[in-house]
Amino acid sequence: MHAPDELTFGVEEEYLLLDRETGRPADRAAEIIRELPIPGDRADREFFSSQLETATAVCTRADEAEASLTEFRRAASRIAAAHGAVLAGTGLPPLGGDVAGTVTPKSRYREIQATVRTAAAHQYGTGTHVHVAVPSRDAGVDVLARLARWSPALLALTANSPLWCGEPTGFASWRHINALQWPVTGYPPPFESGADYTRTISELVASDILIDPGLVTWVARLSERYPTVELRIADAQLAAADAVDFALLARALVSAALREHEAGIRAPRLTPTTVDGAIWLAARDGLEGRLVDPLLGVAQPAFDLVDRMRESVTADLDAAGDLGRVTAYLERRRRLGSPARVQEARFADAGIAGLLDLYAAGSGRGAGAAEDPGPPDPSERSGPSRG
Repeated sequence: MHAPDELTFGVEEEYLLLDRETGRPADRAAEIIRELPIPGDRADREFFSSQLETATAVCTRADEAEASLTEFRRAASRIAAAHGAVLAGTGLPPLGGDVAGTVTPKSRYREIQATVRTAAAHQYGTGTHVHVAVPSRDAGVDVLARLARWSPALLALTANSPLWCGEPTGFASWRHINALQWPVTGYPPPFESGADYTRTISELVASDILIDPGLVTWVARLSERYPTVELRIADAQLAAADAVDFALLARALVSAALREHEAGIRAPRLTPTTVDGAIWLAARDGLEGRLVDPLLGVAQPAFDLVDRMRESVTADLDAAGDLGRVTAYLERRRRLGSPARVQEARFADAGIAGLLDLYAAGSGRGAGAAEDPGPPDPSERSGPSRG
């Protein structure tokens, strides 16, 4: 039996680099990585040259993950500012998405560009990916089946891409909608075993649907590199603290799922179409609407499902020492709404310049700064553009 406080996890954060004057994507990733004072293996380029990624080491405690992400954000934010850019924890750029991105000159990315074609031209999406250890791939597919019920709530809590090409989209996570253009998307279907999962991925590659297993863009999957379940459902977050809070919740959900798996409790068999439809509605409405519980097939106020999810993992959060922090996180989201709502409010009040200040505060000042950033530091202050 696993111990919740010993269940390891890691967080990958992706960021956008935005021009400090215009708010449009800025191709500065290579320069920033060259100048980072922290180890080079903690930074990498992404599909576009305006995207940047970092990852924590394997963690057992929240403070380890938060220290790693905060250190990276601060260092990268300072260098970005020196290059006239803002390191932005947002799922999509608020401006400039209509222009095809500059593909990073790596052979794999060039192959993706050639095979996915125009569907890849505007894929500026950046996310928060959480890895949680599982003892086997058989256990992993069982965990995926159990997490499906909570997927709409997980997306609603982390939806953070409400703007596209200078306009509100009417969606809390337009990143999720954009991502549906990839070949394999949505929530993974049920699998009989880890071998069944592996066979399915192999068939997708052998049939040329995918160029390699890394292009599986389900919102949750088994990692091909690590013995983990990887939750990819969350948009990039405004502050590192929010990413860590979400990771702790994800770890507790995996812990509860493993506990049920170890006890021989059968995983619920949910209808894949219902799960995907419920996630789509969560991407549209965030925490400000109603969420569908895929197990019950009914819509309800968003926090009814969030509260039910939290209750299902209270024992696991408590055993890991994370109950107080995750409870505070959920109460903050109850008070402020989804991160998308925070962005929408700032955009309505101060336009693109206000959003750039919001992003700079979240990247440059540590835990929670993006919730109430105050006036930006002079080195962080955005240009005069108002929208």
